[in-house]
Amino acid sequence: MNKDRIIGLLIFIGSILGIIIYAWLLFFINPIIIIQITLFIAVSAILSWIGYTLTTTPSPKAIEEIEKELEEAKTEKSEVKEKKL
Repeated sequence: MNKDRIIGLLIFIGSILGIIIYAWLLFFINPIIIIQITLFIAVSAILSWIGYTLTTTPSPKAIEEIEKELEEAKTEKSEVKEKKL
């Protein structure tokens, strides 16, 4: 069996077990506490993901830099046209 399929199968089995355990906790333990823990984990994960994305994403170029590049491209294009003539 392919390594990717084995990993996929393990993730699938893990998620099924997670669903079963979560359902058991909701029905047999105080559901308010379980829901509070779940919401805390979800909000923490989302905020962490946003922070990670903002940290690792490169900053966009400044408008002045883009305008300069466009002007250079126009100049190069006109020079190429002049050489062809």
